Amino acid sequence: MAARRILKAVLVDLSGTLHVEDTAIPGAQEALKRLREAPVTLRFVTNTTKECKKTLLERLRKLNFDIQEDEIFTSLTAARNLLEQKNVRPMLLVDDSALHDFEGIATHSPNAVLIGLAPEHFNYETMNKAFRLVLDGAPIIAIHKARYYKKKDGLALGPGPFVTGLEYATDTQATVVGKPEKTFFLEALRSTGCSPEEAVMIGDDCRDDVGGAQNTGMLGILVKTGKYRAGDEGKIDPAPYVVCDSFPQAVDHILKNLL
Repeated sequence: MAARRILKAVLVDLSGTLHVEDTAIPGAQEALKRLREAPVTLRFVTNTTKECKKTLLERLRKLNFDIQEDEIFTSLTAARNLLEQKNVRPMLLVDDSALHDFEGIATHSPNAVLIGLAPEHFNYETMNKAFRLVLDGAPIIAIHKARYYKKKDGLALGPGPFVTGLEYATDTQATVVGKPEKTFFLEALRSTGCSPEEAVMIGDDCRDDVGGAQNTGMLGILVKTGKYRAGDEGKIDPAPYVVCDSFPQAVDHILKNLL
């Protein structure tokens, strides 16, 4: 276990950590209330790309989570920032419910391909259109490359396999903007005024949540809910700072050992 630190910020994953679709992880709301009473700044960081931030916030509030919009940092936000920096016109391979977060972005005559989780659009015709754009020089921008995520009826493919397929077919590499990229975590921390060494990340994805955070200099707590599968903690080096059964247990650990 890592040495004791002075903790000032806690980053929390959403899907699989606080909830799975429209069902909250048991005890998560009360645990969040207890964490809010601690002298730490909270940020909720998510690779969720199937819905815009507004819809995501509505879902969380219906589940009785006390979360404010300015506390949420999504990979959609990071992707939009990158599109504006690069001044490109993307082909948006994202779910229709996520389009709200890209309002005002020019998409005519696309010269870039942006890929998120878009189950309804991952078909041969659409992927072939993206393939041809990349062959003509369009960069691939991946909102993230998660292999899979947790749904109520089991694990489901994430955007990662589709991004990788397009990379393979075009012999190119995508620019990834979401977790586990260092820039994503640093941008999420920027508004807290805290350094990575003063923060901890709680998530259910060993590679993207915990591994990405620890590569940035944070502590990483892996929870055994959501997409977690037995043995995940052995898939990264260094191993997670600590492994907990759930978010409430992770909060207990923070309150007892890091404050």
